[in-house]
Amino acid sequence: MSSPIQGFSKLDKEAKIDWIAERYTQDPEAAKALLKTYWNNDARLQQLHDEFIENTLTNYYLPLGIAPNFLIDDQLYAIPMAIEESSVVAAASKAAKFWGDRGGFTTEILGTEKIGQVHFMYKGSTAALQAYFDHIKPQLLSDCADLTQSMEKRGGGITDIVLVDKSGELENYYQLHATFETLDAMGANFINSCLEQFAKTFKAGAQHFDGFTEAEQQIEVVMSILSNYVPQCRVRASVSCPVDELTEGTINGQAFAEKFVQAVRIAEIEPYRAVTHNKGIMNGIDAVILATGNDFRAVEAGVHAYAAKTGRYTSLTHAKIEDGVFHFWIEIPLALGTVGGLTKLHPMVKLALEILQQPTAKALMGIVAVSGLAQNFAALRALVTTGIQQGHMKMHLFNILNQFDASSSEKEAISSQFQDKTVSHSAVVNALKALRE
Repeated sequence: MSSPIQGFSKLDKEAKIDWIAERYTQDPEAAKALLKTYWNNDARLQQLHDEFIENTLTNYYLPLGIAPNFLIDDQLYAIPMAIEESSVVAAASKAAKFWGDRGGFTTEILGTEKIGQVHFMYKGSTAALQAYFDHIKPQLLSDCADLTQSMEKRGGGITDIVLVDKSGELENYYQLHATFETLDAMGANFINSCLEQFAKTFKAGAQHFDGFTEAEQQIEVVMSILSNYVPQCRVRASVSCPVDELTEGTINGQAFAEKFVQAVRIAEIEPYRAVTHNKGIMNGIDAVILATGNDFRAVEAGVHAYAAKTGRYTSLTHAKIEDGVFHFWIEIPLALGTVGGLTKLHPMVKLALEILQQPTAKALMGIVAVSGLAQNFAALRALVTTGIQQGHMKMHLFNILNQFDASSSEKEAISSQFQDKTVSHSAVVNALKALRE
């Protein structure tokens, strides 16, 4: 058993690699060689990547693909997607082509406000606390003037602060609940800086408020932090067309539309199905979030909380047939940025945003929502017609072949064999074995 190490973070990268390889791998030299294989040859670029996080050993690659032909609000996009799962980019591309021939995708920004909270404990009269908040609120705003000056010049800033009484759920618990407009920045650092200043002003001011007893003056700030749940920062993306344009092979448009709507309705009422349904949506969303240097974990948490906002976890997408027209849409919270963070540092992020024609945060919200809607359409289209495995496993075929170091000629031969056969791991392995024999 290895003993704990002191000062690991102070070791240089080579020493970190030596330590981890020699203590935690079966073949240390092979492990070291593998880690160094993924270093960038450009030392300056590698240093940039090393400094994104702590204790960096190497780079971890994900494929960056392009889903072309997305017609969004009458503008044509090629959408960068960073993801390891096969069939996602292909499915998005197929959906983009399908809807591009039917008027494309439409988006609408429903709000852009973000949330931050100061969580504190207070023992005393709620009326006295409300009076204190009304008294101190102007100072809360004025004490943040240095922090908000630049944001306000661009049209953003603090939009409101309210006092929230949560003592019925947790004894003595209250919040300062603040809303922010951060424009093209995701705004986490800006919001957290403002919140910490609120906390200082709020706590210090209580010490001198005449309306408090001595005990009431002792406000305890627990924490000050933004929320990744942003129901007021939402976007809607939608598609529609006459049902007769939905004909799928031998399935006429009306039958396809009805079956599609049923599939969505099942995800609306059945949480077990909704989770997988929404996971597929997030395949498309996360891939664009990653490619553009945004925080996919924050987006995931906020989106799934929104899916459960009624107390039941449900579908993020909805569909209906009305007057002979098929409608399919998604409405989700997305707090995104196109400035700050990795957007000015990571070369691939900068390129991805360039490919997207340097979108504003609002435009990126629409693009990301469309990616999720397209992914969901492609998945449901397959599920209600041919089944999900036909397309998915054909894309997975190359992953299986790569596991066995198949050559280009072997891949071509095996792919040809499975043009009209069901792909399974064992079937592919047996076919490859037979070919080699």
